[in-house]
Amino acid sequence: MARLPSDELMHRAAFALATRCAQLLTLQRGSLVGSRVVVLTGSGNNGGDALWAASHLAQRGVAVTAILLDRRWHRESAEALLRHGGRLEPVDLDIHQPLIDTADLVLDGILGIGGAGALRSPAAELAARAGASAAVVVAVDLPSGVDADTGAVADPSAAIWAQETVTFGCLKPGLLVSPGAGLVGDLTLIDIGLDLADAGQPVVRRIGEADAAALVPFPGENDDKYTRGVVGVVAGSPPYPGAGILCSGAARLGGAGMVRYAGSAPDYVINRWPEVVVAAGGPATAGRVEAWVVGPGAGTDEAAHQRLTQALESEVLVVVDADGLTLLAGDESLRDLLQARRAAGRVTVITPHAGEFARLGFVLPEGESADRIGAVKNAAAQLGAVVLLKGHETVVAEPGGLAFVNTLSDSALATAGSGDVLSGLLGSLLAAETARSGVLTEQAAAQAAACAALIHGLAGCLAAGSGRPVTSEDVLSAVSQAIATLRNSDPTLESDRAGDEG
Repeated sequence: MARLPSDELMHRAAFALATRCAQLLTLQRGSLVGSRVVVLTGSGNNGGDALWAASHLAQRGVAVTAILLDRRWHRESAEALLRHGGRLEPVDLDIHQPLIDTADLVLDGILGIGGAGALRSPAAELAARAGASAAVVVAVDLPSGVDADTGAVADPSAAIWAQETVTFGCLKPGLLVSPGAGLVGDLTLIDIGLDLADAGQPVVRRIGEADAAALVPFPGENDDKYTRGVVGVVAGSPPYPGAGILCSGAARLGGAGMVRYAGSAPDYVINRWPEVVVAAGGPATAGRVEAWVVGPGAGTDEAAHQRLTQALESEVLVVVDADGLTLLAGDESLRDLLQARRAAGRVTVITPHAGEFARLGFVLPEGESADRIGAVKNAAAQLGAVVLLKGHETVVAEPGGLAFVNTLSDSALATAGSGDVLSGLLGSLLAAETARSGVLTEQAAAQAAACAALIHGLAGCLAAGSGRPVTSEDVLSAVSQAIATLRNSDPTLESDRAGDEG
């Protein structure tokens, strides 16, 4: 995986880390000279990176004290720190806890990516003191006490809570999902020369703004409504017409050339969106469609069951949400259809929230040791479908094992009807991408789902900017602005690769 010698990689990581710490100290104090840094040093590579970085800071006039939390430490970097006037001391809580109180910056090099479980004494006491101090806390690679693969935190009181995490080569999954993501602070990714091409498929990818911007279709001079894709919507019902309006509205805003409505509340939808085409008789007789969205507010009666069955028996992409998931959870024959679709090379995407995920028979781990990525991967593999688990961090996994994470969101999205907007937007992206690229793989559909979540999250952020309570209608109205924002963003933005490499 490395295309450079390991010692060169460590020196690159340390120099980048020192540079970032110097920037933070300058912002805080106006000058490096006279700044005080405490380094919490373990025995692994992260400890070595921290000591090398500390030696660079000491060379520039920073007062550095490195606290040795293990009998083993990186000797060469420790000697470099001493040569440049830094101090190296075995841990003494009576001395070092007050020392942290007066520090400008605390550098966490206690554990590496192989560390597991809560910090033990005396590291736990020093971590707690750092969190309570006024010092800027910077974690090397990941905060100590966070599981690199899952984001689990065995004991939040015995872990590092960083204001910034400087990581190298690739993102670790634990940096992206709760609860670990809550301890990361600002996240800085540094390229130190790792050759990730030989590392195999990443464990998880964080979707980027450029990914979403590239996926949203814009018509070319030779396009028509059909070449841009047709999305079919089975959403809403007489008791819940709003779901059909919201879902259809998001479908028309997502870039597809046409929306066909095959639900049971056509008059409500047409009154709001006259350009939507009504397809009487359900999905089986609707005509050309590249992707179906089935379930939001559609009910769970026999007619709704029939419409879902027709969609799942079709040859096109299907997104199942809300009431559709309730039907799926209660009918084994519908679950069998998912497996049959996958065997035939047809892609299905389901979009549960935590409660629906449980109704489908899957345990979503809770608490500090939760592995959300693993839970979603397991569900995708068992169901034979792409699973988009809604939440503060949206996790998407496809049956083959690749996962995506979207961290752009806002609490404003916790409002009735917001999920209807997401499912309609997703259906539109899938339909348009199918029309543009042909048959989509499960991986491509999973990436599209993550991009839809990012656009939806950005729309929520924009809607929340009004300063007033946000409704799902506000989120829908902000979708076009979100897409425009992405298209006008820095074209150099790219998704970040994450895995257990590093």
